[in-house]
Amino acid sequence: MKKSRGRTGRKRRRKRLKSFMDGVNCSHKLEYINLQKWLKERGFEDSNLRPAEFWETGRGLMTTKALQAGDLIISLPEQCLLTTGTVLSSCLGGHIGKWKPPVSPLLALCTFLIAEKHAGDRSPWKPYLDVLPKTYTCPACLEPDVINLLPQPLKKKAQEQKMIIQELFTSSKAFFSSLQPLFAESTESIFNYSALEWAWCTVNTRTIYMKQPHRECFSLEPDVYALAPYLDLLNHSPNVQVKAAFNEQKRSYEIWTNSQCRKHQEVLICYGPHDNQRLLLEYGFVARDNPHSSVYVSADTLLKYFSPLDKQREAKISILKDHDFLE
Repeated sequence: MKKSRGRTGRKRRRKRLKSFMDGVNCSHKLEYINLQKWLKERGFEDSNLRPAEFWETGRGLMTTKALQAGDLIISLPEQCLLTTGTVLSSCLGGHIGKWKPPVSPLLALCTFLIAEKHAGDRSPWKPYLDVLPKTYTCPACLEPDVINLLPQPLKKKAQEQKMIIQELFTSSKAFFSSLQPLFAESTESIFNYSALEWAWCTVNTRTIYMKQPHRECFSLEPDVYALAPYLDLLNHSPNVQVKAAFNEQKRSYEIWTNSQCRKHQEVLICYGPHDNQRLLLEYGFVARDNPHSSVYVSADTLLKYFSPLDKQREAKISILKDHDFLE
């Protein structure tokens, strides 16, 4: 009897472990129930995807049925997408239209996210905002002493990324102040640096590419960002292939898989053929066994291996520079 119970116990443990490795369904959680209702009101038909927690990737989407190459993973109606068009149709639209010089599409989206997050329960986007990460792990969000521990090429890129956000914040202060009529509280307390950093990372890590027609109220920077609720829970794998595009006839953004995926497995998509430095910079994570791995070697390291007695030293350095091998 004891032997039998031990075997049964091991079976149960294996079953629990397998379940955890496959993913723990989280669709019963209130924030996901509210998100599903909100999406349904906007025309999203319930798919075979369920929010889940996974051992390796954290939060993601699992499939309730086996997927074959050529299957549609998700079709998200245009009404669910958050674009600059969404921003202009909000109370921010009039202020953006009047502001000179024109703001960038990126700043418009960041401003909208900050304003809607501040609105809390009054925001029609609350069900989506509630499932967005509260913090990000991009190098731009790291403390300076942590950035100093990174390899030199990555450290340089991280510092550049931090500077981009800092410059955007400094150059946008006057624009933020112009929005004061919309708020009871001081815009300085609402549109502070940490709020902009969070919004910038949200746009940078979670948007899909969706080209918008140029509008005169925006600067000439490309207007290609769209936030896609629910769809943006799909995690990255460099080893899968998908086809993603906006379907003009159905007016929805679709992702089709070119890979197989078994029932209750995590559905993964590919964000692009990125090495781990790019993945960490843009999305805040690295991929295991990444076939696109690269080693970034600084110019100082390379130059150590040139003999000072080499008469062709300068010519060699010049050739490396001309072909961007010192970058």
